[in-house]
Formats: sequence, structure tokens, C-alpha cells
Amino acid sequence: MNNWTDYNTTVLLLLNKSNEKKDYLSSAKAYTYLGDYYVSQSISDSAFFYYFKAEKIYLQLNDKFNLAKTRLNKANLQYGESDFLGSEVAVFNSLRVINGLDSKEVYYDSYNLLGAVYNEISEYNKALEFHFKALSISTNKDIPSVYQSKATSLNNIGYVYHNLKNYQKAQQYYQEGLRQKNLKYDKPSLYAMLLDNLAYSKFKLKQEKDLPGLFLNSLKLRDSLKLTSGIVANKIHLSEYYSYHNDSLQAVRYAREALSSARKDKNFRNVLVALKQMGVVEPQNASLYSKEYIHINDSLQKAERKMGEKFSRIEYETDVIKSENTDLVVQNRNLFYIFSVLTLMSIFTFIFVSLRNKHRLLMFKEQQQIANGEIYNLMISQQKTIEDNRAKEKKRVARELHDGVLGKMFGVRMNLDTMNNAQDEQAIKTRLEYLAELKQIEQDIREISHDLNRENTELINNFVVILTNLIENQRKAFKTKITFYLDKNIQWEGISNEIKINLYRIVQEALQNCNKYAQSKLITVSFVMEGDQMIKLSIQDNGVGFNLKKIKKGIGLQNIEYRTKECKDLNSINNLG
Repeated sequence: MNNWTDYNTTVLLLLNKSNEKKDYLSSAKAYTYLGDYYVSQSISDSAFFYYFKAEKIYLQLNDKFNLAKTRLNKANLQYGESDFLGSEVAVFNSLRVINGLDSKEVYYDSYNLLGAVYNEISEYNKALEFHFKALSISTNKDIPSVYQSKATSLNNIGYVYHNLKNYQKAQQYYQEGLRQKNLKYDKPSLYAMLLDNLAYSKFKLKQEKDLPGLFLNSLKLRDSLKLTSGIVANKIHLSEYYSYHNDSLQAVRYAREALSSARKDKNFRNVLVALKQMGVVEPQNASLYSKEYIHINDSLQKAERKMGEKFSRIEYETDVIKSENTDLVVQNRNLFYIFSVLTLMSIFTFIFVSLRNKHRLLMFKEQQQIANGEIYNLMISQQKTIEDNRAKEKKRVARELHDGVLGKMFGVRMNLDTMNNAQDEQAIKTRLEYLAELKQIEQDIREISHDLNRENTELINNFVVILTNLIENQRKAFKTKITFYLDKNIQWEGISNEIKINLYRIVQEALQNCNKYAQSKLITVSFVMEGDQMIKLSIQDNGVGFNLKKIKKGIGLQNIEYRTKECKDLNSINNLG
């Protein structure tokens, strides 16, 4: 009935009565209901807290079925907050509990969620593996047909193939999903999603038949169901469709409506997708949309990271409280025993009582030592994690300072040296410009210490322009002739942000070394597309060179090697050499 206020009041009443009667099973159910309530209110940390409390009780009661379902609730919550690693761990914890039990519904939900997790982190082979596992049990008689589990799995498999850009395969699974009996009546939201996905796969395959009719039918159904996220996705697809057919009026209209709906619903992931599409259909305002995209994306990443950390902190702090309560119970019990022993001292001899008290004291110290050891190990583990993260951050900042700021300072210094003896008005004016540039470098250092991501984002969004500016600045600053070739066949938008940053830094560092050490008259920089999946970056000069066996590598060459290896590691994700 969506009467969440009375629902919460009733659950709290149930919880109080259950705790008074020490009915632990009912208490666990009440905590689960409270978790469901906070999910409905989009308060994820509170929902996670109550699911975790329910999990602990089910674990003590050895109620494997409810324990597995509660862990699955946690996993779904973590997935919704983009804590994919935490979600994966929670699902496998759920599967370990029900291992050997006949619980097809929990198995199906677990496999389905694992498939979704691996799809989000681009491990598509694993995603398909678990979605096919879910599909294999989707028609089991223990799973009610009204849930339309098979149609759900078929849609999920199609979506993975969609991400693999195998639109033909995706289309087959979407069509099979739509053929499931009573789908439109049992689960109209899934039916609308399959319609939209099928239409989009047809659009990608340039199969114009039934388009844009399928998109519009899906949108109409989602509008009637008030499915905001689905409506946003539909309108973005329609915007792409009309943009492809050069109907800019319709393309802009649907993109704006999608952005407005996403903002109103405060679904920032949908806002990001809508902003990206707005940049496409309104290129004249692309820079404004790009700035807003970067701002929201940074905020969203920080929020997701904080939520993941909050989930971990809730588990840790709850365990600590539980441990402290257990210690208090043990201490109270020990005090009771000691008091009983003191009461019986008049009956037993002094020696017997002394030995008994000594034995109890030793047991108490042993328990304290065990508890102290566990706390110490936990502190050591936490400190190691902090130190590792700190070391990584230091290395990253060192690379940014060396590759970025020092390169600029070297260029300015060389120019000032060449003008050292000139005293005419032009020279004075030029020196003032270089002094202003030194002030800008000082500002760059401050900005690096606050937020290195800003420069990375600008580089990613304007890669070709910034790369060209780097070459032009080198031509102005040094007498060395530079030839620069950029293959027009390279599709930069398909290359990951990390690879772009590393390529830029490699060129920057290599040019600095050429000017500083090589004594060359000609430098050649070229980006050439080799085949379909390989980009070759070549930097050559006709300078004096050096002997690799005799001269120790400096930090610049070490950074180039590190960045090259990082590009190679990213190769498997981006299908790029």
C-alpha cells in the first residue's frame, strides 16, 4: 500500500515486543523489515546497518535460508551504491551458506546479481557465465512463473552482448525474452525494457523496420508505470535515433526531456548519461555540459567511495560493539563466580579456595590476552593498508610533478637563458611573460597538491588539442625542428582516459629529454594506427644518444617505462595495443 509511515511504526512495535520476550527469530525479521524500510527511503547506510544486525542473529540461530537471503539483501544494496567488490563478496557469502540446500530462488537471485556485478566491472565472460547459470534454473518449479525469471535472464544476457557490441546476438536474446508467456501482464516494466533494448539493438544494426515505433511503445508503457529511470533511457535512445537521422529538433527535445527527468528524480547516473547526449546534440554548448558532467561525476565517485567505506565501517563498528558487550557479559559472569566463591570460603579450606581463585584468575588473563591479540592484529592490518595507500599516493604525486611541472619549468628556464643578454623592449616584455608563466607554474603546483584529477580531466576531454599545443610550445621554445604526425584514422573517443594521460606524459617527458640531453636538430613525433587494434607512438631524434649499459636510468625514463607498462595492462580492457 506504500504506507511507509505506519509500516515503520508497526515494525518498531514488533521489534520492541520481540526484544522484550527475547524472541530472537522475530527480532531478526524485524531488523530485516527495518532494512527494507530504509531501502524504500533511499537511506542506504541505515538499511545496511539493520540488514547486518539481522545477519548476525540468523548466524547465531544457524538459520541458513534467512541468513543467505539477508546477505543477498546486503549485496543488492551494495550493488545499488556501486560498491561492486563488496556486493560480490556478500553474494559469495550467501552462496556458501546455502551450499547443499534446495533453495533455487536464492541460487537464481545470487547468480543473477553476480552476472550484473561482473557486467558493471566489464568482466563480460564471467557475467555471461553467471547469467547462463541463472537462466538454467529460471524455469524451476520452485520459482513462481509470475516472477518472469527466464525473461529477466534473457534480457540480462542480451545486455552483456550489447556491451560487447555484439548487437546481433543481443537482439536474439531480447526477442526470445519478449516471447515469454504473459510477460506484459506479469512484469510490464521488464516488457518495456526488452522493447527498448530490442529497438536499440536494431538501431545499432541499422535495421530501420519497426523504428522508432518500438522506442515509442516502450516509452508509452514506462510513462504509464512512472518508471523514471526507464523513461530517461528511452528518451536518450530516441535522441540518438533522431540525431542519426539528422532530425536535430527531435534529438534536442528528447535529450532535454531526459536531462530534466533525471535531475528531477535526483538520479545522478542518469544525469551523466543525459549530459553526455546533450553535448552531442548541442555541440555549441558542449563545453558547458562537459564541465557539469565532470563536476557531477567527481561528486558521484566521492559519494560512492564514502558509502562503500561507510558499509565497511558499519560492519567493523558493530562487531566491536558486540565484542565489547561479550566482554562485559564475561566479566559480569566472572564477578558472579568470584562472589559465589567468596560466599563459600567459610565452608572450604583456605588452600582449596586459594587454588580455585588462582585458577580462575589465570583463565581471565588468558581471555584478556586473546582479546588483546585480536585487537592488535586488527590495528596492524589497518596500519599496513594506510601505509600502502600513502606510498601509492606519494609515487603518483611524484610522477605528476616530474612529468608535468618540471617540464614546463625547464622550458621557461631555457627561454630565459637565451634572452639573458637582451635588453630591448621586446626582450623585457617577453621576460615578463615568462615570469608570469612561472607564477602560473607555481599555481599549477598548488592545484596538483589539491586536485590532480582536474588536469587529467582536461587532458582526457581535449586530448588532440592539448597534444598539439604541447608540440607548438616546444617549437616556440627551442630551435630544434619538430615534425608531428597524427593518424586521422585513430578513434580517440574509444580509447580509455588512463591511456590518453599516459601517452601525453610519455611525449612530454621524451621531448624534455631530447631538448635537454640529445643536442638534436630534428625531432619526429608520430601516432600511427596499425591494424584495427594497435596504435604505435614513435619519438625519434638525430642527437648524440647514450649507452644504455653505461648510463643509469633517471626518474624520467623510469616513468616512461612505468607508463608504457600501465598502457599494456589497460590493453585487455580497451582492446588496444
